[in-house]
Amino acid sequence: MSRLIPFQLMAACLVIVWLLLTQSVSPGNIILACMFAVIGVWVMAALELPEVTIRNRGAIARLTILVITDIFRSNIAVARIIVSLAQPLNSGFVRIPLDLRDPYGLATLAVIITSTPGTVWVKFDSHSRILTIHVLDLVDESGWINKIKHRYERLLLEIFE
Repeated sequence: MSRLIPFQLMAACLVIVWLLLTQSVSPGNIILACMFAVIGVWVMAALELPEVTIRNRGAIARLTILVITDIFRSNIAVARIIVSLAQPLNSGFVRIPLDLRDPYGLATLAVIITSTPGTVWVKFDSHSRILTIHVLDLVDESGWINKIKHRYERLLLEIFE
C-alpha cells in the first residue's frame, strides 16, 4: 500500500483539508479529494527529500513557546501601528549572517519569520549564508539580528544540526 500511496498520513490530511475547505462530503468531492491527495503524495515522493534528523526534542518545545509568544506580541505591535497611523513607519531590510545549514532548519526559520506579523523572509543567499528580512517597524537593526540569531537560530541548530 505504501508504494501506491507513499505518505499515507499526508494523503489523509489532504483529503480532510479538501473536504473541510469545500464544506461538502458529496461523493464527487470525496473522489476529487482522493485524486488530489494521491497526486500530491506522488509529487512529494518524486522530490526525494532528504531524511530529517531531530537531535534535541526538548528544544522543539522551547522554540514553539518562543514562537507563539513572539507571534502574539507582534500581533499587538502591528495592531498598534495600524491604529496609530499618525506615527511614521521605519520599515527596512535587515541582513543577518546565518550558521544554520540544514534545509529543514532553514525552512522552519522561514515559516517562523513569515508567520510573525511585521516581518517577511525576503532572500537567503546560500553562498554567503546571508538572510535578508523585511521588518515593518525597524527601530533597532542589531536587535533583530540578535533576536534571529540567539532566539531562533540557536534552537534550530540544537534541533537539526
